[in-house]
Amino acid sequence: MRRRLLQNGEVLRDAKLAYATYGTLNSAADNVVLLPTFYTGTHLRNEPLFGAGRAIDPARHFIVSVNLFGNGYSSSPSNTAPPQDGPRFPNVTLFDNVACQHRLLTEHLAVRRVALVLGWSMAAMQAYQWAAQYPDMVGAILPYCGAARCSALNHAFLDGPKAALQADCAWNGGDYTAPPEKGLRAFGRVYASWAYSHDFFADALYRELGFETLEDLVRDWEEDHLHWDANDLIAKIWTWQNGDISRNDIYGGDFPKALRAITARAIVMPCRTDLYFVPEDNAAEVATMRHAELRVFDSPWGHCVASPGRLPEFEKALDEAAAELLRLRHESTRAVVQPAPQRKLRASCQGLCRGSRRSGT
Repeated sequence: MRRRLLQNGEVLRDAKLAYATYGTLNSAADNVVLLPTFYTGTHLRNEPLFGAGRAIDPARHFIVSVNLFGNGYSSSPSNTAPPQDGPRFPNVTLFDNVACQHRLLTEHLAVRRVALVLGWSMAAMQAYQWAAQYPDMVGAILPYCGAARCSALNHAFLDGPKAALQADCAWNGGDYTAPPEKGLRAFGRVYASWAYSHDFFADALYRELGFETLEDLVRDWEEDHLHWDANDLIAKIWTWQNGDISRNDIYGGDFPKALRAITARAIVMPCRTDLYFVPEDNAAEVATMRHAELRVFDSPWGHCVASPGRLPEFEKALDEAAAELLRLRHESTRAVVQPAPQRKLRASCQGLCRGSRRSGT
């Protein structure tokens, strides 16, 4: 994309959007399932969401898994050259992300219409963003454990791990010479406390993840965040905290208007015990949207119930919802397709995410 003008008027130089595709685009160019990435997600972490015989199947769908700016694959503080490296990386909104994803789909992949956008957490926020930003292009959305905007509670929570990381003297305003390990560990520890629920901790469900003690669990979160670039984490927190489908020239901050503009069919799936994105906010959104249904999933696993491949019962509910939305899409023709190898557009090789038993957020 070379130079990308952002919402704030800055230019993101030599912008790169990394992605992977699976399956084949049909002749109508409308069998597309778009999978954005979540906060610590990558296109690889999205792979448990589809497969042979699943609701989303590369034999029937053209699946595009696209990486969020700041995640170490697409343009990020960790892989961008001066003068936009590290803490000088510009603030990028979800609107900016979706605008670039739209260019990718329409200009590079020749997509005419998106059958379904689905995702968890920040990926759910992007599903809402797509439906509001390009309502005529999106047939259905399936946002789960996410919201159409970052709530005040969610914003305040995110300030916690951010402050913990930046309190490390090695942070040095983002111009660190070595990773701020103490800050990254503190970030992971603070983050873990919100990721599940009261019942999860009270009933010691972390033992189902293979941890004997609570301390074992939070230490794993510490270790996992050591593998992330600190500036990347901070950049994505800014994106998350400023997420709002109405904060743009299209809607001028009118949130109900943005929700009413969504014409896509939607199944919104919060978790009853999610502390990041509470079901009450989703209920208010669904009440304003035209073709939306609220399905609250009851589980003590909180936000992490939706971690890809984590709980079979949630995966089953998600597959059922995706299958229902995709059945509603009328296909005039059925192309004969074969799974295609992964392809990437100017993908960065930096910021690789290691998997862990806690599976990220």
